[in-house]
Amino acid sequence: MRPLLLLFVLFSLGANAQLGGRATYQFLNLISSPRQAALGGKIITNVDYDPDSALYNPANINYRMDNQLSVNYVNYLADINYGTASYAYMWDRHVQVLHAGVTYVNYGTFDGRDEEGNSTGDFGGSEAALSLGYAVNVPYTDFYVGANVKFISSRLADYSSIGGAVDLGLTYNYEEWDFNAAVVVRNLGTQFTPYVDTFEKLPLEIDAGISQIVPNVPIRWHLTFENLQLWNIAFENEARSITDLDGNVTEEEIGLLDNVIRHTIVGVELFPKGGFNIRLGYNFRRSEELRIINQRSFAGLSAGFGIKFNKIRVNYAYARFNSAAASNLFGVNIDLQ
Repeated sequence: MRPLLLLFVLFSLGANAQLGGRATYQFLNLISSPRQAALGGKIITNVDYDPDSALYNPANINYRMDNQLSVNYVNYLADINYGTASYAYMWDRHVQVLHAGVTYVNYGTFDGRDEEGNSTGDFGGSEAALSLGYAVNVPYTDFYVGANVKFISSRLADYSSIGGAVDLGLTYNYEEWDFNAAVVVRNLGTQFTPYVDTFEKLPLEIDAGISQIVPNVPIRWHLTFENLQLWNIAFENEARSITDLDGNVTEEEIGLLDNVIRHTIVGVELFPKGGFNIRLGYNFRRSEELRIINQRSFAGLSAGFGIKFNKIRVNYAYARFNSAAASNLFGVNIDLQ
C-alpha cells in the first residue's frame, strides 16, 4: 500500500515539477484560477475585483472585491480534479473587507494492490484547505499588508493529516501610475497531526512581482519571481547529456543565468479593465523542466481569456503542467451585489 500512497504524492506535484518532494500538502501551490494560469501562474500583483488574487497574496484584499464570488475548476488527469472557491465581503468602512477561500483536490479512485499484485480493494484521496484573509492599509502610505490563515485537511488512502498555515503579503499600489509591486510568503505552518509518525515540512514559498498598465495603452504587463526561498531550483537532466563519437559524455551545465530564468514568469493582459480580456503568459521553469530534446515544445506558454456578461465573468485558460497532456481551466466570477 505504501508504494501506491506515493503515487498520490507524485500526482499532487504536477504543477510544481521538480520542486516537488521537498514538503507535504503540495496542493496548496496548485494553480486553479484561469486568470492566474493564463498569465503564467503566481501573479501576486492583481489589485482589483478578483477575489482569487487574495488566495495568492492576501495584501490584495480590497473594497472592489465586495460581494464577489469566484469558482474555478480544473480536470487534470484521469479522475483527478481540483479547484478553488473564494468570496469577499466588506463588513463596514472600519473593518473593511474579509475574505474566505477554499482550495481542494480530489485524486479519484484507485485499484489497490499489495506487493504481490493481489487486490486490496479500491481507495481514494483528497485534500482541502479553508482560508480566512484580511488586509489593511499602512497609514499615510500606498502600502498594504495582509494575511491568510489556513486550516488544512488531507486524506490519502488509509492515512490522514491535519495542519495549519499562514500567508503573509505586502503590496505597494500606486494608483496614479497603475503600478503594483508585491512580495508574499506563503504556507508558513506545520502539521498538527502527521500521516504516520514523522512531521513533514509545508511547501514554503516566497514570491515577488511587479506589474503596470502601459500608459495610454490597454495592456498590463506582469513580471514575477517565484520560489525565492530556494536559489538553485535547476536540475541537470540526464536525457540532455551529449555523447561524442569517442564515448565521452558531456553533462548539462546549469549556470547563473539558467537559475535566474527558472525563477521568472512573465505575463500580459490585454484590456485589463474592459469586459473582454486576452491573457498570455510564459513560465520559464515549466518550459525548461518539460522541454523534450529535439522536439518543439510550448510547455511554458499559456493563454486564456475572460468575458463579462452583465454581473458574470467567465474565464478560461489553456496551460501545460506536465508532459502527458495540457489542462483546460474554467472559472466563473459572480457579482452578488
